[in-house]
Amino acid sequence: MAISSIGVGSGLPLDDLLAKLRASENQSLTLIESRANTVQSRLSAYGTIKSSIEALKTAGDALGKAETFGALKASVGGDAFTATATSKAIAGQYSIKVEQLATAQTLTTVGQADRKTALSSDTVDITVTLENGSSKTITLGKADTSMEGIVKAINAETGLGISATLVNSGKGDTPHHMLLTAKQTGTQAAVASITVSGADAGAVQNLLGYDAEHPGGNFTEDPAKMAKLSINGIEVESSSNTVENAIEGVTLTLAKENEDGKAGTLTLTRNDEVTSKAINTFVTAYNNLQNIIKTLTSYDVDNQKGSALTGDNLARSVQTQVRAALNTVESSGALRSLSQMGISTNPSDGILKVDNDKLAAALKDNMANVQKLFAGEQGISANIAAVADRYVKSGGLISHASDSMTDTLKDLQSQYTAMSERIDAKMESYRQQFVQLDTMMVQMNSVSSYLTQQLSMLSNIGKEK
Repeated sequence: MAISSIGVGSGLPLDDLLAKLRASENQSLTLIESRANTVQSRLSAYGTIKSSIEALKTAGDALGKAETFGALKASVGGDAFTATATSKAIAGQYSIKVEQLATAQTLTTVGQADRKTALSSDTVDITVTLENGSSKTITLGKADTSMEGIVKAINAETGLGISATLVNSGKGDTPHHMLLTAKQTGTQAAVASITVSGADAGAVQNLLGYDAEHPGGNFTEDPAKMAKLSINGIEVESSSNTVENAIEGVTLTLAKENEDGKAGTLTLTRNDEVTSKAINTFVTAYNNLQNIIKTLTSYDVDNQKGSALTGDNLARSVQTQVRAALNTVESSGALRSLSQMGISTNPSDGILKVDNDKLAAALKDNMANVQKLFAGEQGISANIAAVADRYVKSGGLISHASDSMTDTLKDLQSQYTAMSERIDAKMESYRQQFVQLDTMMVQMNSVSSYLTQQLSMLSNIGKEK
C-alpha cells in the first residue's frame, strides 16, 4: 500500500516513523519467506537425489541383462553384407556368399491417354490379394476412378500391401502409366491378384485386373525375388535382405551380390568391452549419488552453516541402503565380491574405484562369475533395483516426503498472503491516524499562533500613550 506524504503540517517525521513500523511488521513475512526457502531447498535436494537414484537404477538394470555379458563383436571381410551379433551367438568364423538380393515386385500398366478422366460411371470395388493370402478391398466412387483417383486411394489404404505412382513416359498418345510396387520384398509380399467389381467396372478392370497364374497383357511385371545366400555351403533363403538368426544370434544385412564369386567372411569374437563399459557406467552413477548426498548433507563448520539436507534421515538412509546393496550379494565361485574383480571401496567416503586391468582379467577368465555377481537372482542389479524402487517409485519414500513439503509450501504461501493483507490493513490504519495527527497539529499550531498574536496585542495596550 502506497504511503501518502505526511508530517508536512506538523513538522514531525511521520513518514520515517511509518516506514519503520512497516519494517517491524514485515519481520513476520521474512520469517515465513525464510522457512519457505528452507523447505524449497529441501524439496529441490530430494529431486536431485531422486534423479541420481534413477540413474543408478538404469545403470544397474543394464547389468542385469544377459546381453551385457559375453557380448560378441562381428567383423566382416568384404562389402556384400554387414553383421551384428547378440550374446546368443557363438564365437567362430563363417564363410558367407550373397547370391541374390531380395527385391519387391513391381507391376506397370499399359499406357493410357488421360490420367484425370473417370474410368467408371458408378462405384467400383478393387480387391488386392497377396501371395501370403492377405486380402483387402477398397471402394471408389465414380469421381475417384481416374488414374489419379485410383493412385490416391491405393496410397491412402495401408492394408493393401502396395503403393502406387504415375509415370509419364512422354511417348505417343498413351504416355501415362501406373506403377504398383509391393511394400515388402520377397515373393510372399507380391501381388497374387487384383480384381475389380461394379456395375460399370470394365475400364478399371482392363487397367488393373491381374492374376499371377494367368497374367494378361495389361501389366508388365518385374517379379519379386527372394534373397539367396550360402553360409558355410548351406543354402539359405530369405524374403528380406535383413536375415535374422540364420546364424543363431546374428543379424545379416545384405548389401550386394558377390559378383566375383568369392564368399565374404564373418568372424565373431568375444567383446568384453560391452561388460566393462556397463560396469564403469554403474560405478560412475554410484559415486555420483554418494557425492551428491555428501554435498547435500554436509555442514560448514567454519561458517556455521548447514546444507539443504544437513541432518536429514531420509538422505542418510538412501546412502546406507545403497551401500548395503553392494555387500549383501549371494554368489559363489571364484569371484564373490567386487574387490576380487578390481572394484575397491574407499573406507573414508565409500567411493568406488575401478582397476580396469584387474577387471579385464576377471572378465576374460571368470565371465560367468561376474555375470552371477551382477545379474543373479540376488545379485547387485536386483538389490539396487529393490532399494531404488523403495525411494523413487510413485508413492515411495521420496514421493511421500516431497508431497508433504509441497503441501507445506502451499500452506506457507497462504500464511504469507494473509499476513501481508493484515500488515497492509494495519499500515493503512497507522497512516490514517498520522493524517489525523498531522491535521490536529496544524490546527493547534494555528490556534497557538492566534493566541500568541492576541497576547502580543494585549501587552502593547497602554504603551502607546
